Amino acid sequence: MTIEEMKQRKEERGYSMAQLSKYSGVPLGTLQKIFSGETLNPRKSTLDAIEKVFLGEESLYQGKAYAYQLESSETQGDCIREAAAYNTQPEEKQQGEYTLEDYYALPDERRVELIDGVIYDMSSPLFVHQIIAGEVYGQVREYIGKHKGKCVPAIAPVDVQLDCDNKTMVQPDVIIICDRDKIRGFGIYGAPDFVLEVLSPSTRKKDLTLKLSKYIEAGVREYWVIDPKKRLLIIYDFSEEGLPCVYPLEGEVGLAIYEGKLKINLDKINEIIEEYGRD
Repeated sequence: MTIEEMKQRKEERGYSMAQLSKYSGVPLGTLQKIFSGETLNPRKSTLDAIEKVFLGEESLYQGKAYAYQLESSETQGDCIREAAAYNTQPEEKQQGEYTLEDYYALPDERRVELIDGVIYDMSSPLFVHQIIAGEVYGQVREYIGKHKGKCVPAIAPVDVQLDCDNKTMVQPDVIIICDRDKIRGFGIYGAPDFVLEVLSPSTRKKDLTLKLSKYIEAGVREYWVIDPKKRLLIIYDFSEEGLPCVYPLEGEVGLAIYEGKLKINLDKINEIIEEYGRD
């Protein structure tokens, strides 16, 4: 049964997503992403659980989760397990073993990044963090719109399947995509041309080390890091060899991918920190 056929059956029976989750045992967040098209390749056992409901077998599963197959029948036979109907945790694995299926199985309200099979919880960003990201995004969007550019800016949360594999999904604060073929229903498939991260106490080390190396390897052309605490902008232009450039939050600085013509007003960033950066 195709996903489109499942959608039709759902409408015919008048099921809500919560009911379908209860009958099938598939987490609500996973169902929402499958039916919205965000999950492009759902796990077969997940689709089987949903299909059984539409084949009239929901009475067998009501009040408990459908038992997911741990592996394919070729390797694990018919070994199954039961879980709570609203299970919100990914399958128990070691860090480094998680995949996009585990990522999509998490509830939408839990913000995480998946990097090389490791799940990193993301605490809610500070207000000043959000305002800085919004200001940069606004300036970029205004320039691109004014010049009718082909590139597309986006602000978090947006999923970026950085390595085009099933082990990494990141959520940068601001990105610019110039290859529109990378834009998919779920988010971005591949490396953005430009990435901005605003440092916070919980992400500082990851943004300056792990994600820096990931962005280089994936083919990001330019990486900006704004440090509100030290009031600095660090720019990595990966098309040029050498050390990053470090600027105080003063004046204007141009994006290398626009040959410096798209300039960000850093005075406005500093004003935001002055007004909203209080402890």
